[in-house]
Amino acid sequence: LHIAILASIFSLMIYWLIRDRYRVRNLSGKHVFITGCDTGLGNSLAKWLDKRGFCVIAACATEKGGQELQSCSSPSLKTVNLKLADSNSIARAVGFVTEETAGKGLFGLVCNAEGTAPVAPTDWLRIEDFHSVLDVNLLGLIEITLKLLPLLKKAEGRAVNLINAKGLMAFVGGGYSLSKWGMEAFSDTLRIEMQHFGVKVIIVEHGFFKAGVVTSDMIEKYLFKLWNGLNPEIRDSYGEKYFVE
Repeated sequence: LHIAILASIFSLMIYWLIRDRYRVRNLSGKHVFITGCDTGLGNSLAKWLDKRGFCVIAACATEKGGQELQSCSSPSLKTVNLKLADSNSIARAVGFVTEETAGKGLFGLVCNAEGTAPVAPTDWLRIEDFHSVLDVNLLGLIEITLKLLPLLKKAEGRAVNLINAKGLMAFVGGGYSLSKWGMEAFSDTLRIEMQHFGVKVIIVEHGFFKAGVVTSDMIEKYLFKLWNGLNPEIRDSYGEKYFVE
């Protein structure tokens, strides 16, 4: 029994070593579309893949973000404006990707988005506060994935969903954790379904990347705004002591 266990462990180690040495060959002409490239992880990934010879199409939410990315990248990197909460914006971006890939299909789709996440007890929030996160982090990414599946299937590519691991810990109210758990479920289901077409669906659970400056003063100011706008009945049920602590 002990020999069998050791043999299994050794086999897994050999498998991991072989797998980790695998590299994609012939990068020229392989298109990768990345969302959320204004700053942070998406921005760094776009630059990294561009330097290695991929045909990168980087989606930015702002014109400034796209211009700054292009200024420090090769001419082959293309940018497109994308607002994931807007179906029309998604349709335009998909059209742009379709034209750029010119019938070759899409080698990779990297979904990376961090919608604004109100941090507060659940019954301090409105349904609009949930939409502000879910429409970007979950529904927007699902919509653009669905519309790009034909291109992924054509190239037998891969969809990579970058999910902040801290979103898998439901320690605060709001839509942030909901969106991350939702992307996990969507990815796991899609992975099984896409095996038939040779498309890989991958989840990368990463740590915290500080893309912008979020101070305790900003969080406190937002909480004060929510507190002052609460229904008196809800505010009284918590009490001033709860809010101060």
